[in-house]
Amino acid sequence: MRATGSARPNVVEVGWFAFAGANVAAMALWPTWETIPFHFIWVSLTLLYGFRIWRPSVTFLVLGTVMAVTGLLISADAFNGEQLWGELFEVPLMAAMFLAMVWHARRRQEALRAVERQAEERASMLERQERFLHDVSHELRTPVTIAQGHLEVLRRENGEGPVHEVDVALDELERIGRILERLLLLAKTDHPDFVVFGEIDPEVFLEDVLMRWSEVAPRVWRFGRVPAGTLHVDEEALRIALDALLENAVKYTKERDAIELRARATGSWLVIEVEDDGPGVPVDALGQIFDRFARADTARTRAHGGVGLGLAIVDAIAKAHGGTCAVRTAQNGSIFSLRLPRFTPARAHAERNETRSPVEL
Repeated sequence: MRATGSARPNVVEVGWFAFAGANVAAMALWPTWETIPFHFIWVSLTLLYGFRIWRPSVTFLVLGTVMAVTGLLISADAFNGEQLWGELFEVPLMAAMFLAMVWHARRRQEALRAVERQAEERASMLERQERFLHDVSHELRTPVTIAQGHLEVLRRENGEGPVHEVDVALDELERIGRILERLLLLAKTDHPDFVVFGEIDPEVFLEDVLMRWSEVAPRVWRFGRVPAGTLHVDEEALRIALDALLENAVKYTKERDAIELRARATGSWLVIEVEDDGPGVPVDALGQIFDRFARADTARTRAHGGVGLGLAIVDAIAKAHGGTCAVRTAQNGSIFSLRLPRFTPARAHAERNETRSPVEL
């Protein structure tokens, strides 16, 4: 007998045929007790089908055979007065119950096959995407590096030449280089070793990140409250995520606008927030702003920079840590938050941090 996914009967099927045959013989030998082996046959058939889902033709052949054999035996006993004629109704009732189970089993099997196909297609798509990002990024890094080198030589050798145009070209090549680095980083986000965990002091770490940005971007920088404790995190990955959030804040703010970096603890979670005084995020863009290549405003010029990879990297790093990232509209701008697990607060310093006011750098 051929079952779905099998070329010949297995031990379970052979055993069921032997069991069913023994119960048929019992029905014939003990007519007054035949309802017991009768139900054994039908129940065991249902259990067998749960393990071995046959093709429809085989299913109906087995079902018809069981109905015919058990029906004939009950009819013979009823004709001899050893059983009531009403017992015959058991045969179609049991057959109907079996067919209902068959229908559900086949639907479940089809659903599982569909899920498997989707999983395989998704895995294949992700693999192709990762390979594409990796290959393209590597291929483009070489000509970008060569072009940068030639432009640097040109600027040094031609002091009276078109220095402004050379600077613009170098800035554009540097921007392309940052995009390539982010593409390579995104290509690695699905790897199991994407993050390497260690212990950091959030207050010291966040202050260091903000100090670096305050030296290169003229904004009103504020360092807000940060709970004392330790955070189990990949330090380099977290630095990349915060750089992306602060870079995003710098893009959409002006020189006199404020940008504040702070954190708060919620149990064993640390929520790091970046608030800016920029134009905010449109309501219709809140749901997809962390998607790859997403832009909060497609009408923005390239002067605002980026192709939507920075926030996608933030999302990937947050998920790699088992955390989340989000954005919400503030009174004078927007607040981006990075929520990370595995934070251990230091109780001795909690009161000091909770009462400290933001410090401007």
